[in-house]
Amino acid sequence: MRARIYQPSRNAMQSGMAKTRQWILDFAPAEAREVDPLMGWTGSGDTQTQVRLRFESRAEAEDYARARGIEYTVTEPHKRQPNIRPRGYGENFATDRRSPWTH
Repeated sequence: MRARIYQPSRNAMQSGMAKTRQWILDFAPAEAREVDPLMGWTGSGDTQTQVRLRFESRAEAEDYARARGIEYTVTEPHKRQPNIRPRGYGENFATDRRSPWTH
């Protein structure tokens, strides 16, 4: 059994960093998916791909995998750089603004 340990990135509909602090252990598929000839649905007999375990830290996820003899790979997250302006949102309405603010 092979697994991947990673920290999820935020999705496109999300401006904050919610649900990106935990580490996730996902199992890799053990068999290929098949197409049902009658309905055309894809399916598989592998139920491990439905399992997604969440951990508070990377070390907890690695310890869990080691204790159960699961081979794993760790994908490091790409850290987002903060977008902080010196004066912030209030600068848009400041009276001493250097350039005019128009739409």
